Amino acid sequence: MLILGIDPGTAIVGYGLVQAATAGHLQAYAYGCIRTPAGEKASLRLALIYDQLQEIIKKYRPDIMAIEEIFFNKNSRTALAVGQARGVALLAAAHAGLPVAEYTPLEVKQAVAGFGRAPKEQVQRMVQALLGLKSRPDPDDVADALAVAICHASLAPWRQREAGVLQQ
Repeated sequence: MLILGIDPGTAIVGYGLVQAATAGHLQAYAYGCIRTPAGEKASLRLALIYDQLQEIIKKYRPDIMAIEEIFFNKNSRTALAVGQARGVALLAAAHAGLPVAEYTPLEVKQAVAGFGRAPKEQVQRMVQALLGLKSRPDPDDVADALAVAICHASLAPWRQREAGVLQQ
């Protein structure tokens, strides 16, 4: 299964594709970030994000997109902008017919670092270790996107089992 992890933002969108094998082995397939020009109108930044995500989806043909849910902090303006970028990512997935799984930051950190309040540096180090990367993914948006993909690889089987039990 090829998982496209997304860490949404308007300045930087992190993306990471992780190949999950049946034996539980994880491999980084591709990763990077989409950067939008500072000072550009929000509508143009969102269009750029959408276009580039469509290209990534078309190029790599992932099986699923895993995306981080919004964490509301004190800055509501930032949360709104991240929500817009997240919406654009969800739209790109929908237009590509790509299923989407959503995870909270707490779930992602718990799955990757074993602690839901792990600092960003610890998440970066764990992503590096779990994927056998030579260096820590940088910027941290890329590490976060890979972490979301790793989280999905770890939690998806449990969610499927829970859904099956609840439907019975």
